[in-house]
Amino acid sequence: MEAAAETALGGKAARWMILGEWRAHPGRVIVAMIAIAVGVALGFAVHLINASALNEFARAVASVNGAADLQVRAKSPLGFDEALYAKLARLDGIAAASPVVELRAIADTAGGKPVTLLGLDMFRVARVTPSLIARASSAANDTDKTSDGAQATGDSFAANSLFLSQAALDATGKRIGDTLELTAAGRTVPLVIAGTLPAVEEDQSIGVVDIAEAQWRFNTLGRLQRVDLKLAEGANPARVSSAIAALLPSDAEIASQETEAKRTDSLSRAYRVNLDMLALMALLTGAFLVYSAQSLSVARRRAQFALLRVLGVYRRGLIAQVLAEGAIVGAIGAIAGLAIGLVLADAGLRLLGGDLGGGYFSGTRPQLTFAPWAALTFFVLGVGVAVVGSLLPAREVALAQPAIALKDVGDTADPKSRPHARIALTLLTVGTAAAFLPAIGELPLFGYLSIALLLAGGIAAMPLLARLLLTPLQRFGRVSASADLALKRLWGAPSQAAIALGGIVASTSLMIAMAVMVWSFRGSVDEWLVQVLPADIYLRLEGDSSLDPGSQKQLLTAQGVASINFRKMVPLRLSAERPAVILVAQSIDRDNPAKTLPIIGTNFTAPPGTTPVWVSEPAMRLYGYRAGEPIDLPIAARASEKPAKFFVAGIWRDYGRQQGAITMDAADYTALTGDDTRSDGSVEMQPSAEAGQVIDGLRAALPRPLAERIQFALPGELRALSLQIFDRSFAVTYLLEAIAILVGLAGVAATFSAQTLARTKEFGMLRHLGVTRRQIIAMLLMEGALLGAVGVIAGIGLGLAMSQVLIHVVNPQSFNWTMETRLPLWLFASVTVALIGAAAATALLAGRRALSLDAVRAVREDW
Repeated sequence: MEAAAETALGGKAARWMILGEWRAHPGRVIVAMIAIAVGVALGFAVHLINASALNEFARAVASVNGAADLQVRAKSPLGFDEALYAKLARLDGIAAASPVVELRAIADTAGGKPVTLLGLDMFRVARVTPSLIARASSAANDTDKTSDGAQATGDSFAANSLFLSQAALDATGKRIGDTLELTAAGRTVPLVIAGTLPAVEEDQSIGVVDIAEAQWRFNTLGRLQRVDLKLAEGANPARVSSAIAALLPSDAEIASQETEAKRTDSLSRAYRVNLDMLALMALLTGAFLVYSAQSLSVARRRAQFALLRVLGVYRRGLIAQVLAEGAIVGAIGAIAGLAIGLVLADAGLRLLGGDLGGGYFSGTRPQLTFAPWAALTFFVLGVGVAVVGSLLPAREVALAQPAIALKDVGDTADPKSRPHARIALTLLTVGTAAAFLPAIGELPLFGYLSIALLLAGGIAAMPLLARLLLTPLQRFGRVSASADLALKRLWGAPSQAAIALGGIVASTSLMIAMAVMVWSFRGSVDEWLVQVLPADIYLRLEGDSSLDPGSQKQLLTAQGVASINFRKMVPLRLSAERPAVILVAQSIDRDNPAKTLPIIGTNFTAPPGTTPVWVSEPAMRLYGYRAGEPIDLPIAARASEKPAKFFVAGIWRDYGRQQGAITMDAADYTALTGDDTRSDGSVEMQPSAEAGQVIDGLRAALPRPLAERIQFALPGELRALSLQIFDRSFAVTYLLEAIAILVGLAGVAATFSAQTLARTKEFGMLRHLGVTRRQIIAMLLMEGALLGAVGVIAGIGLGLAMSQVLIHVVNPQSFNWTMETRLPLWLFASVTVALIGAAAATALLAGRRALSLDAVRAVREDW
């Protein structure tokens, strides 16, 4: 009975104390809830957007692949020898095999719509990939003359017959029976739309022609891009895969639904994980604001908790009450964050796409997919960080001595004692050590752990840091009584100063760290663009179009052209589970490659019998390549069908291709592959030429189909566009920085208001001692400015340390890029002025409110 009565009494008292405190100081609680809501909303929104994008991308891959059991895919668009198809079809465990020519095509319509063009054997498709079966339309059954005189009958095997998915048909604006020109592999071919692909997923732009037609008309005779395989009933997939691997040439690989899913996931994994981590850092800021709010609340109610102890409430009951307060704050903030996250995810998908501007799933606008387990996870995270933020205040309540606490509502530390630094030093040391640990699964998990520990260590060091920074200023207390009171108050109450600084330092340091990282990255990209864009004009063909040798010669004869460095870019699959690297074939001076490439380190001379290649920094990190060493590349010399020997002559910096790039001389590329077409180039003008006239001459030198698909740009335009893409990619980071600033300023306001209002008895006593209202207000103004200054110093210093982890650990381990540190001094100045001004203004406003009571009423409890 007594225990039940105590529980009931404790419960009623707890509810009364919680509601009373929240009614008296709602601002502090609301700021903590907002911080939790922001972190949950951003994390949940990023997760939903990326999950929706990956689902959409997986659907697109499944539509193109036709859901085969296994695939043998070419490692480059050049394909592999079609003789491999017959060998695969005869293997034990293979029920059926379907050869496929897969090309990236551009439709000759307004806007040049992209189409994935598949050349299929219609007999084989029915058994292996039935979702790609074409259906002829009765509208195309009437014999019709095409532009080149061939007849189309609507038959799947008729010459020039093309079957389009509904999305492709809608995008081109054509109807069944119309002629559509497709450009792929450097050829433009007119085809008659004979029907549709009814089983293809919605929104997937796919076209199908007969495989013989594709090989003949698009110059891929004897080559295939993939073979789709159906396993026999009861076949062991692992055993069949081993048998297939024994047959594969160097330019082909095995792919499955699992490897394609991993490839898709790895495409944007680092980007989305980093966004998730940044969102969680915002949530961590919320934990520090909860800690600040709870600490102030506990300090205000120390006498009330002591009274409950005297009345018989156990310590565990008081601890449970403080933790329950934090949990309620976290729960309300988390629920609000989930709702906001849904809205943000929907807006992000509509405005920025499924990659949040990162460029990984360009052109897609996936539908929002709700994830209930993710919602539950982020709700638990929101409640969890709020409870963690309440642990230390709860411990303080439990350890307080009731007899002393009944009268003492000030700082519990003795002003003469030196604040301890053991915990802070431990956290900072472990955090620094974590920064030197390697990535886990190619993700910088220890890097983020390092940032979290450095942040926690910085917060824990605030009492000591505040005292160290304020000690030299004590001599300035002689200037005035207000200055003396302000300095002695902050120096003698380091715990309360640390509480006020917790939210400021957390938000400021995170904002500074992200800002320095982004500023350094942007500056490095800008400098790199100047290095890689030295030419006068740049040209590029859309889609899979290319310039044959005749077209290249025509461009060289255009008026005002001094020279053109033509290039060919080919995706090269070096791993079944990674996105393809880009093989770049261009003219390179072997003795001085730095003329065209931003070389890092030493350039080596390739040994006789090897082909020199230059590897980008991301490719070096992803695949372990080293300058001065031989490597294997899946490029077979056409004459022998044997892999050529390659040698890494150097490493070059590349911020344009996160998955890596490999460059070789264009002459070597053509000699190995027989491919003499080019996709883009850089133009050097004659001294007296004008860019506009040269561009007109270049366009006029090409036949109409190519002239319509070629794009020209000046280096300044490309640089501006690249930086615009960069800014769009980091749009969410900029948003997080802005939110960090707002949350920090709100935390400053709530903290100072609460601390100032808790000191009404102190102000009353000062008034009794003869201190004027003006002097007290000046004292508070100086306290706010001093605390703001200490917070800025700590926040900027800690932020700089955390930024080095982001720059030298997180970025290389996530994106395989390195950069030099650049400091946004204008931001440091802005943050310094804003925080010091906000702290001083808040202290001033709160002081006026606290001094609204007369001196007698303020100290009535001490009578």
